[in-house]
Amino acid sequence: MEYTQLGRTGLKVSRLVLGTMNFGPQTDEATSHSIMDAALDAGLNFFDTANVYGWGENKGRTEEIVGSWFARGDGRRDRTVLATKVYGNMGADGEAWPNHDKLSALNIRRAVEGSLKRLGTDYIDLYQFHHVDRATPFEEIWQAVDVLIQQGKILYAGSSNFPGYKIAQANEIAARRGSVGLVSEQCLYNLFERRAEMEVIPAAQEYGLGVIPWSPLHGGLLGGVLKKEAEGKRRTEGRAAATLADPASRARLQAYEDLLDKHGLEPGEVGLAWLLTRPGVTGPIVGPRTPEQLAGALRALEVELDEEFLSALDEIFPGPGPSPEAFAW
Repeated sequence: MEYTQLGRTGLKVSRLVLGTMNFGPQTDEATSHSIMDAALDAGLNFFDTANVYGWGENKGRTEEIVGSWFARGDGRRDRTVLATKVYGNMGADGEAWPNHDKLSALNIRRAVEGSLKRLGTDYIDLYQFHHVDRATPFEEIWQAVDVLIQQGKILYAGSSNFPGYKIAQANEIAARRGSVGLVSEQCLYNLFERRAEMEVIPAAQEYGLGVIPWSPLHGGLLGGVLKKEAEGKRRTEGRAAATLADPASRARLQAYEDLLDKHGLEPGEVGLAWLLTRPGVTGPIVGPRTPEQLAGALRALEVELDEEFLSALDEIFPGPGPSPEAFAW
């Protein structure tokens, strides 16, 4: 396993991040524990979750599964860099009260206590804002975060799904307060969806944030979806089905799979390996439902992509280009 610093911090994290969103809804507790054991055995030390994972009436269930894994001892918690998130309403569905969501100082205080209890730990390494809260000023957010850091309940703060200008705004206000500010940004970024290169990633690099891409295979579309579809191994639905219904998108995916077949490479492994070559990327989030899927993701660390191959990928999935040149002279 390779490790890198998380943004401008001294924290060392693995180049792959274990996403836990499937734990509970898709993967039972025992299998989830097996996946986390296998990840840690492989040296993968960076685990990502969120207070709302479990969804619906089971919000918080994923954090509970991670917490029950920590409770098994053997140094699991000490060896894990734990990231979770705050923003979504944790009240029972249909009973959502005001002030039980978003990023007010009140909700941050309430939410962190709930996460600590479910996770069975006394601190969170990386506490992430799951979305922008347009109604709460950053002065209030940083005041709440600074208190949590002073109390030892969190070590660092990060963002998720922030536009570039909000990353800049957040860290400029933090600097004026003498606060640490954001140290990471978790964003949608993959070969198929490269808009983050326009503003988000440059802002993250400018302010020293590590970039943590989510949906690195774009909902499975970059995992050999056309071949699996032809073999009857996969039924697409939702966003994936809508994408495949577009002739231009389908043609790009076919070109991608043909290129990989030519070189004898696995699509899912290449999708992850490509992200590991991108400037500013700390590590993509992989969300396995089974131990076998985790093993496949780990193989991406062994894939080396030369410049000629990377150029071929750029021809199939061109990025937006640098800002502002992409839209101005």
